[in-house]
Amino acid sequence: MSLRLARVNELVKREIGIFLRRRYRSESVCWTITGVDVSADLRNATVAYSVIGDDLNAREAQHFFRKHAGEIRKEVSSKVILKYSPKLSFVRDLGIERGNRVMEILDDLESDESSSS
Repeated sequence: MSLRLARVNELVKREIGIFLRRRYRSESVCWTITGVDVSADLRNATVAYSVIGDDLNAREAQHFFRKHAGEIRKEVSSKVILKYSPKLSFVRDLGIERGNRVMEILDDLESDESSSS
């Protein structure tokens, strides 16, 4: 990935986060934008988000992003001046949840090991 594309990714990520905090403060409390991957031609972008909470919160976040993708794209394109305004597709990032599960397993192993000694 080129340095320019990495900078565009971070800029789009930051602008989406700022917009969500400013416009949808109450709805976006449980969501975090974890990454953005803009294609090399700047026409498409995949936005990864993480959800704090249960599956109901995840479904609500998915519905929210599907419903408001156009509005978010419009706001980002007004703040980030690029040749093309990338079409945003939102995907859930399960990396944080997987990491938490691994930590729980390690904690369980550690507690089992200490209780058996």
